[in-house]
Amino acid sequence: MTITTNNSNTAILPGGSDPTVFDPLEAWYPIYFVDDLDKTKLARFTLLDINLVIWWDKSGDTWQVFIDQCPHRLASLSEGRVNEAGWLECPYHGWAFSGNGECQVIPQQQPGGSAHESIRACVKSYPTAIAQGLLFVYPGIQENAATTPVPIIKPMAEDPDAWVCLNIFRDLPYDALTLLENVIDASHIPYTHHKTVGNRSNVAPVELEITESGKQGFKGIWIEGPRKGKLGTQYTTFTAPCLIWHDLTSQQFGRTLTVVYATPISKGKCRLFARFPFKFSAPLPRFLIKLTPTWYSHLNQNSVLEDDQIFLHHQERYLAALGGSNNYSKAFYLPTKADLYVSELRQWVNLYHADPFSHQDLPSALSQEQLLDRYHSHTKNCRSCSQALGIIKQIKQIAIAIPILTWVIMPLLSLFISLPSNLIAVSLSGTLLVFSLIWWQLNQIEPKFYLGKEIPPRNLSKN
Repeated sequence: MTITTNNSNTAILPGGSDPTVFDPLEAWYPIYFVDDLDKTKLARFTLLDINLVIWWDKSGDTWQVFIDQCPHRLASLSEGRVNEAGWLECPYHGWAFSGNGECQVIPQQQPGGSAHESIRACVKSYPTAIAQGLLFVYPGIQENAATTPVPIIKPMAEDPDAWVCLNIFRDLPYDALTLLENVIDASHIPYTHHKTVGNRSNVAPVELEITESGKQGFKGIWIEGPRKGKLGTQYTTFTAPCLIWHDLTSQQFGRTLTVVYATPISKGKCRLFARFPFKFSAPLPRFLIKLTPTWYSHLNQNSVLEDDQIFLHHQERYLAALGGSNNYSKAFYLPTKADLYVSELRQWVNLYHADPFSHQDLPSALSQEQLLDRYHSHTKNCRSCSQALGIIKQIKQIAIAIPILTWVIMPLLSLFISLPSNLIAVSLSGTLLVFSLIWWQLNQIEPKFYLGKEIPPRNLSKN
């Protein structure tokens, strides 16, 4: 069900009508970059513990999102297919559903039967919207979807053609609230991300201020800004329940945004959508960013995410053991204004009862190898990275096959054509050397699609 949302002043604000409670169901959440979806395949996603199936409805010319359960025997529809009629077909008994969730076919039904017309034969369909390249889903009351605004990046909406944007998603092994808390904490950048996107030499006092606050989120300002004021004032916006962005304009780089959507999957797991829009003051950086392959950019961005992935996974377990968000002020020692945004976020969670999994326990801690997994958390579902990985594997095979064929063919060819021995030697050696280098280089890149580095750059020697 595709919805055209109302972003006017008459729109219903996210979180429901109760002014004291933010209902996590009553909001839009991104679940996929549209570019990563394949119209010929079904996709899965779990949102707020709700298993979903995503499929392309060619008759409606839109993406549909259903609960991933057939009403017949609760089989996973994501294991099925889109049939010749363009309907979503259950893999168990062939029941088929159109884009509005209505059952169109029950193969086992007698001709003229009407069981498929029952409301019990329908699949629950969720409202969807596409905005700024993201597929959004509304898990709450369907009637509220059309009047609830989709959380978009407003500066980009004002002048979309002026921006160039880097994007990445990843499934993270910690809560959406932990992710939001981490992103909103500007003071961790020089330490955690030293030698990736930060540097310890830039550490300085951080004086944050809150300028607006309420049920729909808050805004803040860091007047001095990062890198000891060298880049200018930084503005921060938290749009409840899942969107945070930092806004910074500098003479050196122009205007840059750091945008994160934190989509809650389940207790202890979320999907991050990170977006880095740039409005450069010079044309060359824009050209270079567009020239960089998406998959190569993702390898570097995954490394940045892994800088804090392990300790955040454990940190939220330590907080849970000390009473969770409700007891954050005792569990955390927050003596400086650098932690003002963290305190504000936790107060928002507590004041509006906004933790969607507050009564659930975190799952057991994962191993380091599981925490550094890239393939299942990103590569598998990223069109650019999965295609690049497949091409790399093919080229590696070719890099092995060509030298073998050359070593077989050249001596045989010399039996029929008089070839100088030194030409044969140079050809064989050169072919072996060139393709060995190609294979070696690709063999260095390939593992980066599967697993991150155990030691983050900040902890390497000579730093």
